[in-house]
Amino acid sequence: MGCVQTKSSTYSPPRTLEKLKQESGYVKGENGGRPTGQREPGKLFRQELDKKREVAMNGAVNGGDKLVVGEGLRNDVGNVSQRFSSKKAGGDELVDGWPKWFADNIAREVLAGLVPKSADSYDKLAKVGQGTYSNVYKARDRDTGKIVALKKVRFDTSEPESVKFMAREIMMLQKLDHPNVIKLEGLATSRMQYSLYLVFDFMQSDLTRIISRPGERLTEPQVKCYMQQLLSGLQHCHERGILHRDIKASNLLIDKNGMLKIADFGLANFFIPKPKRPLTNRVVTLWYRAPELLLGSTDYRVGIDLWSAGCLLAEMFIGRPIMPGRTEVH
Repeated sequence: MGCVQTKSSTYSPPRTLEKLKQESGYVKGENGGRPTGQREPGKLFRQELDKKREVAMNGAVNGGDKLVVGEGLRNDVGNVSQRFSSKKAGGDELVDGWPKWFADNIAREVLAGLVPKSADSYDKLAKVGQGTYSNVYKARDRDTGKIVALKKVRFDTSEPESVKFMAREIMMLQKLDHPNVIKLEGLATSRMQYSLYLVFDFMQSDLTRIISRPGERLTEPQVKCYMQQLLSGLQHCHERGILHRDIKASNLLIDKNGMLKIADFGLANFFIPKPKRPLTNRVVTLWYRAPELLLGSTDYRVGIDLWSAGCLLAEMFIGRPIMPGRTEVH
């Protein structure tokens, strides 16, 4: 996935869509097709959703790098048919206030505490970032006037794994509440375009931009300040059984007051309780990847995030990445 702030780093190696899918354990849907997103789903599409719902109702296990609805979500998935449904003018069906295409693919526990909002509730002011799976916009909440960041993620309901990865990210963001971890402020959906908007506080910059300012080096007190915030945020994640698995400068957002927040949990995963499937070692941007991952380990813990943090410590002092290899061997 793409992050909340723009990531225009000249240091990060390119990552193609296919490589990202491979590294994240992404499995292409059976039919391989994509919905047009501009028209109401037809009969065949509804049959496909019903089939997926039936599979989900049988229950599964949350482990490894593919989120499958776990034991804790099974009751909710099994009660999808009991949710309150209503019709808006024009025939747009809602389930508990969420568009049906979204509610049918996301378990209720994932949406706990979130108030359904429409993408029309925000005015987009500027596009500030772009990733493989998402675009990021600076926007204004029409109700409050607050400036926020909207991370737009396009759902492909014909590829269930894409929905499961997003559900996992939302679940993790819901569990995290710390000054140095980006907070999910809400979700907004578009009924007709199969798009989901994650709403975050707007952050003015990221650590990559600060480190790479020409002619300017971070002072020792600044390095200490940023490292303290990074380690504090990581401790909060690890205490809740979450590995970030992509700590790098462009994923550390900085506001105008120098507050650092860890962002982009698209590759994150739970390590407590211990996953029932091996974890993939194809995670973490290569320049920040720990030795155990390079050696093929599939049973790792918080050390991989701490290794990345150590790489950033050196990077802040010298002003550039310390291990900019092009391959794992390099």
